[in-house]
Amino acid sequence: MTQYLSIGALTKYIKAKFDRDPYLEKVYIKGELSNVKHHSSGHIYFGLKDGNAMMNAMMFKRDALKLNFTPKEGDGVLISGRVSVYEIRGSYQLYADTMSLDGIGQLYEKYEALKKELQQKGFFSDDNKKPLPRYPAAIAVLTASTGAAVRDIETTLKRRYPLAEVHYISTLVQGNGAAADIVKNIRHADTLEVDVIIVGRGGGSIEDLWAFNEKEVVEAIYHAKTPIISAVGHETDTTLSDYAADMRAPTPTGAAVMATPDQFDLLQQLKSTDLYLNQQLTQKVKYQNERLTRFMNHPVFRNPQVLIAQQQQRKDEIEQKLSYLLQHNFNIHTQRYIRLQSKLSSDRLKHSIHLHQSQVREMHNRVEQRLLNNLAAKKHNLTMQSRLLTSLNPTNVLGRGYSIVRDDNGIVSSIKRLKENQPLHIQLADGEVEATINRVKEHSYD
Repeated sequence: MTQYLSIGALTKYIKAKFDRDPYLEKVYIKGELSNVKHHSSGHIYFGLKDGNAMMNAMMFKRDALKLNFTPKEGDGVLISGRVSVYEIRGSYQLYADTMSLDGIGQLYEKYEALKKELQQKGFFSDDNKKPLPRYPAAIAVLTASTGAAVRDIETTLKRRYPLAEVHYISTLVQGNGAAADIVKNIRHADTLEVDVIIVGRGGGSIEDLWAFNEKEVVEAIYHAKTPIISAVGHETDTTLSDYAADMRAPTPTGAAVMATPDQFDLLQQLKSTDLYLNQQLTQKVKYQNERLTRFMNHPVFRNPQVLIAQQQQRKDEIEQKLSYLLQHNFNIHTQRYIRLQSKLSSDRLKHSIHLHQSQVREMHNRVEQRLLNNLAAKKHNLTMQSRLLTSLNPTNVLGRGYSIVRDDNGIVSSIKRLKENQPLHIQLADGEVEATINRVKEHSYD
C-alpha cells in the first residue's frame, strides 16, 4: 500500500535538507532589490533579482540596525547570509546577515559617510561661509584648460564684467591625481590676492565628479581665505565641494554670473544715478538762487545803514542804562557807609559800653541778692531740721532720768524677755552700767 506524505512533512524534510547543506549555510549573492518593505518590527522584507531569476529575502532587525544606508527599490547590493525554507509558504528564501551597496552604490555609500563626517566637523556650516565681493578686481578660475566649462566662464566674464583681471589655472578635474591637483591649485590661487575663486567643471557621472568628493579637496576649500564658488557638473549634481564652498553655482556659467556684476546693469545704474544727481543739483541750485534773491531784496541788504543805526541807538540806550545803574548802586552803598560810620563813632561806642556795664552790674547785684536769700533760707531750714533731730535724739531723754536697757538681743521693752541672774547693759545720760537681774516682777493693772 502506497504511503502518502502530508505537505507539512514534506516541507520539513526539504527544510532539513536545506539547513544541513554546508553550501547554503553561508552564501554571497549579488542582485537588485525589489518590493522593499520596512516592517514596524524593524525587519526588512524584500525581493532579490537579476536578469535571470528572483528570490525572496529578509533581514532581521538586529542586522538591519547595522546598515549605514537605507535599502530602497532598485539598489544594487552585495549580500551575505543563509538560505532556508519558510515552512508556512513552502518557499525558500534568503536570510541576510550583511548588506552593502554594489558598484556605484558603494560610491554613494562612501559619499554619504564622508558627508556625515564632514558635516559633524562643521565644514558645511553657514557660519563659516565668506561673502562674495560686489565688484571683484581679480578672479581665479580653476578648471580644465579645454572643454565647455572654461569657454562658458571666459565668455560670461568678458560679457558681464571685462574690468576684472582673470587668472585661468589649468586643473585636472577627473581621474587619477585630480584631487591632489585641485588642492594644489586652490592653495596657489589663495596666494594670488584675488577677490574670488571659481572651481568647476562640466557634468558627468558620479565617478567623473568623484575628485570633488575627496576629503582633501573639501578641506582645501574650507580652509581657503578667499571666497570660493563651486560650479561642478549640472544643477542636479551635488558634490561635497558644493557644500563646503562659500557659494554653489548650478553650472560654470552660473558661477561666472554669481562672481561678477553685469556691466550693462552697472551702466544703467550709472545713468540713473547721473540723472538723479543732475535733478537734485538743479533743484538745489534753483532753491539757493531763490533764497539769494530773497536775501538781496530784504530791506537790510538794500539799506544796511538802517541796521547799523538801530544797533547804535540800542548801544546808546544800554550805555545810559548802565550809567544810571552804576550811579544808583554807588548812592546806595554810600548811604550804607555813612550809616555804618555813624554807628561806629567813639561817643556811640562809649555810650554802648557804659550801658552794657550798667546792665552787667545790675545783673551781678541781682544774682548776689538771690544767692544771699537762698543761703538764708537754707540756713533757717537747717536750724529747724537740727532742732527736730535734737528733740528726737534718745540721749536727750536720758538726761531727764531715763535709761536704755539692753540684753544680748537688743533693747528690752518687756519683762517677759527677762529672767533672774540675766546680765543686762544699761545706758544712762553720762555713762553705761553692767548689771545682773536679782528678781523679775510683773505689774498687774486689773
